[in-house]
Amino acid sequence: MKVVNLKQAILQAWKERWSDYQWAINMKKFFPKGATWDILNLADALLEQAMIGPSPNPLILSYLKYAISSQMVSYSSVLTAISKFDDFSRDLCVQALLDIMDMFCDRLSCHGKAEECIGLCRALLSALHWLLRCTAASAERLREGLEAGTPAAGEKQLAMCLQRLEKTLSSTKNRALLHIAKLEEASSWTAIEHSLLKLGEILANLSNPQLRSQAEQCGTLIRSIPTMLSVHAEQMHKTGFPTVHAVILLEGTMNLTGETQSLVEQLTMVKRMQHIPTPLFVLEIWKACFVGLIESPEGTEELKWTAFTFLKIPQVLVKLKKYSHGDKDFTEDVNCAFEFLLKLTPLLDKADQRCNCDCTNFLLQECGKQGLLSEASVNNLMAKRKADREHAPQQKSGENANIQPNIQLILRAEPTVTNILKCSSGLDFLSCPQTMDADHSKSPEGLLGVLGHMLSGKSLDLLLAAAAATGKLKSFARKFINLNEFTTYGSEESTKPASVRALLFDISFLMLCHVAQTYGSEVILSESRTGAEVPFFETWMQTCMPEEGKILNPDHPCFRPDSTKVESLVALLNNSSEMKLVQMKWHEACLSISAAILEILNAWENGVLAFESIQKITDNIKGKVCSLAVCAVAWLVAHVRMLGLDEREKSLQMIRQLAGPLFSENTLQFYNERVVIMNSILERMCADVLQQTATQIKFPSTGVDTMPYWNLLPPKRPIKEVLTDIFAKVLEKGWVDSRSIHIFDTLLHMGGVYWFCNNLIKELLKETRKEHTLRAVELLYSIFCLDMQQVTLVLLGHILPGLLTDSSKWHSLMDPPGTALAKLAVWCALSSYSSHKGQASTRQKKRHREDIEDYISLFPLDDVQPSKLMRLLSSNEDDANILSSPNRSMSSSLSASQLHTVNMRDPLNRVLANLFLLISSILGSRTAGPHTQFVQWFMEECVDCLEQGGRGSVLQFMPFTTVSELVKVSAMSSPKVVLAITDLSLPLGRQVAAKAIAAL
Repeated sequence: MKVVNLKQAILQAWKERWSDYQWAINMKKFFPKGATWDILNLADALLEQAMIGPSPNPLILSYLKYAISSQMVSYSSVLTAISKFDDFSRDLCVQALLDIMDMFCDRLSCHGKAEECIGLCRALLSALHWLLRCTAASAERLREGLEAGTPAAGEKQLAMCLQRLEKTLSSTKNRALLHIAKLEEASSWTAIEHSLLKLGEILANLSNPQLRSQAEQCGTLIRSIPTMLSVHAEQMHKTGFPTVHAVILLEGTMNLTGETQSLVEQLTMVKRMQHIPTPLFVLEIWKACFVGLIESPEGTEELKWTAFTFLKIPQVLVKLKKYSHGDKDFTEDVNCAFEFLLKLTPLLDKADQRCNCDCTNFLLQECGKQGLLSEASVNNLMAKRKADREHAPQQKSGENANIQPNIQLILRAEPTVTNILKCSSGLDFLSCPQTMDADHSKSPEGLLGVLGHMLSGKSLDLLLAAAAATGKLKSFARKFINLNEFTTYGSEESTKPASVRALLFDISFLMLCHVAQTYGSEVILSESRTGAEVPFFETWMQTCMPEEGKILNPDHPCFRPDSTKVESLVALLNNSSEMKLVQMKWHEACLSISAAILEILNAWENGVLAFESIQKITDNIKGKVCSLAVCAVAWLVAHVRMLGLDEREKSLQMIRQLAGPLFSENTLQFYNERVVIMNSILERMCADVLQQTATQIKFPSTGVDTMPYWNLLPPKRPIKEVLTDIFAKVLEKGWVDSRSIHIFDTLLHMGGVYWFCNNLIKELLKETRKEHTLRAVELLYSIFCLDMQQVTLVLLGHILPGLLTDSSKWHSLMDPPGTALAKLAVWCALSSYSSHKGQASTRQKKRHREDIEDYISLFPLDDVQPSKLMRLLSSNEDDANILSSPNRSMSSSLSASQLHTVNMRDPLNRVLANLFLLISSILGSRTAGPHTQFVQWFMEECVDCLEQGGRGSVLQFMPFTTVSELVKVSAMSSPKVVLAITDLSLPLGRQVAAKAIAAL
């Protein structure tokens, strides 16, 4: 018989009662070449013929089972065919279909093209929908049977449906395929969710607890499919988290003005990477705050820490609350954290003793105000702490009894800052330059009184700390810049208004210098606006003011103003008994003083002026306005740097003269207060140059160390020894303190990023005990936060490739140090990538930034020129020649980042892309070793830390070809791993994932 089509062939086989293997042989004779059985829809045709009557045709079903067993038809075609059957009233047919599904539903696979694997995902989704509909129909019939008194048949079919559902869903591989299918066909997934809801309603009244429990379990498994990548086990066995501790200490000590949002993101990243439970996470933040308070040096640093703890951290927690799943849960977690904190009685007692008050009480009140704790929780916790304090060591009721605690003062200063910014005090005119004339004429004396009061005691530092902690310092400083700008010149004024103007200029100038030195010059600078005139103070600060890491040229044009103005200023300083004030242009005087000092120095050097004349001149400079002395010393500091050892004496002597106070009755108001702030400014300005020239100048002491973290390095010791010693101490202690952070920062500044990072990595690789390496990673990550962006570039772009491509260094990558380094590299990569689009912090801007050209030459943009890294690879590995060859195809390194058109001129993006190319070549090479094991640990850590390898993830730089190489590694051959490392937002990413999972 000549067979015309598939249907005729099946009918002939049935009529002649062929056995299954006979049928298969004859079918291959009938259809020898051409299309595959799936294209001919063999599974569909067999099922259609088998399901014609009220019961299935057993012979034709045997053909289908044989076709499945002999892989004539694919699983996806069978699942698609089954899901088309919708007459659920035919029990025997339904049961036959369930039996067919039972053959393979827990061992689905596909070794074809990526499109076929995606087809399997879609078919499985259709089959799941069919199973849910079938289960719902069986449950409905069971309910009707119960009402009619014949439950047995319905119950059997429902049990079969639930059994197949459970068997299909219990496979992680199947759930992973369904996860991909959900992203491919969102509408089909919505239909499944509706079917699940409908099934839940039907089964709600089911009397059989076993079936109801089984149905609930299936529902849970289905609902877990969309979130199967975001489930991470939290570390319940650990109680201390040194990374959180160090990040808080670093921010509180060095970055009070930093954006709250960036700190929140950094802490959230640490919490996610280390899987820290929320109560312990919040507890670690409070512990770090109290430690910071206890060990902060007296003076400005103590006030900064107080503001950080009681003003900034509650705001940080408010933002963290938004990241959490529910308000109620987070409030309970904060309450739980405080319960833990109250058990740390010695820490709290020490903090109370240092701050001279009940710190916990103030903290609880602030958290209550911010909605982080309920009123009942606040009262309960306060009562517990009050009971504990009764047993605390009693403080002496002597001199500290009448001193107001800094916490109280800071909390009061915060609303004062807000009021000043709202123009509700005597500073109201500062915010509006347009109305200055009118407002200034109202009460300049009243304004002077307000500013004079701010200078007294620690009022200014309190206001600045409160403004810095609440993100208002820039606005606060802007008011003083406006005031300073307005008071530079006054026309047609008499003596009294001139002296008031001089004082307003001087006080605002000194305050701005103090702000720039304490919190960084960035808070002073305004956003660049084209055409807008730059205020005098900004110009002077950028060009003339000495700062850490800024070298000034004393011959710069900014120090060489109009010669006639310089001559008149020299004459005024030399001939007058005191500085004139009326119609004085203070900005011109400040800019001319450097050239005037040079003239005076030259005259002194050449014997034209005697020392007595120099004393008179320096007295004139500092006699009325201290800002002139500050400008003079700023130039002298730059000048001394350029002089030889034997040429410095007179310049240093002049600095000494300017730094000493003037004992005269003929000074302007608030002279003593202004001299105190002037001396602290001068001391900071001169610190670098005095250390370099081994000179000592005694600045009048205020009783408080103005530079508590200055000059911490031991003299005459190599900095490498200092680095290894301090890291060993920190590792032994288990946490980083404020002093150590400053030493690390100084060493980073002195040695450079590569030296710093390379030597610390060497210390990590020396560790041989697992618990030590894990602790070292947590501490190193927090130390690297000093300049995370640059450290990451060095670590991923230089140090890791060097270790992975040099076989003589592979032994150092053995476990446990190798695992630890992989963890550290991933943490650094994730942190830098998540934050590198943001602004560098104040402390990082001062350091030299790596030139982007360095990374362009190391990792060229085009695929035509083989990069240095790839050439390095090809010298070590035979098969790396494929990657490094000029003609390598784009597909060999195609990654999600290229499809997302990520900017590859960004150094971090280049480094990540090339690191993943290196990883890909190592996985594809024929040489295995510790470097291969390291790559596995690196990828495992990526999976462990990431929610999903989608857009915005470092894994988007991994070539798609790496996925198939990775699943060959036994530890990585898991469906969840494949889902995590591929970008499922892209169709190509889903195809790659489906192909890898279907082949497992």
